Amino acid sequence: MKTFFAVLSLAVAVSQVSAICPGFNYGIGNVMSEGGGVSRWNVYDDSCNVVDGLTTNENPCTQSIFGCTPPPVTFDSYKNSFNGLQYACRPDPNSGKCGNDDISVCCRNDGN
Repeated sequence: MKTFFAVLSLAVAVSQVSAICPGFNYGIGNVMSEGGGVSRWNVYDDSCNVVDGLTTNENPCTQSIFGCTPPPVTFDSYKNSFNGLQYACRPDPNSGKCGNDDISVCCRNDGN
């Protein structure tokens, strides 16, 4: 009986896990202040692992990792710092959170 409840508890926990950006490769969190005018944006995988990001005191739209829309500014592209792959990004109403970091846009590689 104890094993049954352990398996049932695991099944319930797994069913409550959801992707931060269903159908996308990555999610980009909101800006986080690091102090002294320095800001950070984390790039997360669906398990909320930080897989990339940008820390800068300059405009993030000019730092070659994120592309931006005209005002009101949002990220519309992400270039992976490690493999150079380009991802199209957009806000998604189904995006979630990673800890206290709200996902601002979801990014998907459409083969480009």
